[in-house]
Amino acid sequence: MDINNYKKYISEETMMGPNSVRILAELLDKYPLRFAADDRILDLGCGTGLTSFVIAKETGAKVFANDLWVRAEENGKRFACWGVGEQITPVCEDANQLHFEEKQFHALFSVDAYHYFGGSKGFFQEKILPLMKSNGVVLIGIPGLKDEYTGCAEELLSDWVGDDAHMFKSPKCWKEIIGISDRIESVKTWEMDCFSRAWEDWLATDNPFALGDKQYFETIIKPYTCFVGISIRLK
Repeated sequence: MDINNYKKYISEETMMGPNSVRILAELLDKYPLRFAADDRILDLGCGTGLTSFVIAKETGAKVFANDLWVRAEENGKRFACWGVGEQITPVCEDANQLHFEEKQFHALFSVDAYHYFGGSKGFFQEKILPLMKSNGVVLIGIPGLKDEYTGCAEELLSDWVGDDAHMFKSPKCWKEIIGISDRIESVKTWEMDCFSRAWEDWLATDNPFALGDKQYFETIIKPYTCFVGISIRLK
């Protein structure tokens, strides 16, 4: 995937943290996907819809862009402006209370979002698996803790993220949290390579949250955290 194709869409207005398109690009470069126009993909926690736009362009599939914090109407206007209004359906639902029919998605993506709702064992089996078709794929990229600091999230990160420190887990921990099922063929987790560049893009903006992150980057974020990539293949 060539991120340069999307530079004009990546801005202070569309980013809600470290550059989600760089995270998505690593997932798609590692696990390229191409679907038919009527195949369905769920982008879970899509934010302003930037990742949904890229997924639609890169895979050719119909995308359902779900986010709890950004109104569907707002994302719908953006998709129409970007020329993908017919290909992407905006949705605003809680990830714990999704109303999609069972076994309708060929793939699911979640970029910089899954840690907010999927950090407990059993969530994947109860909330995600029922939505997925056989032979489907789930690709996740989220902030996490380097493996060597497993169990120390609250001690190391609380000055930066406060009570949200518990959401940061290592690649090994995430593999355990996803768990097993007779429908799961494989679960792979890794520390992603896009960390530095995704953070550089975000910290270069004047977003107030980026300015807040900047004061912790060298002392907390860079030494202890990473982006965790998760690939789940289904039978």
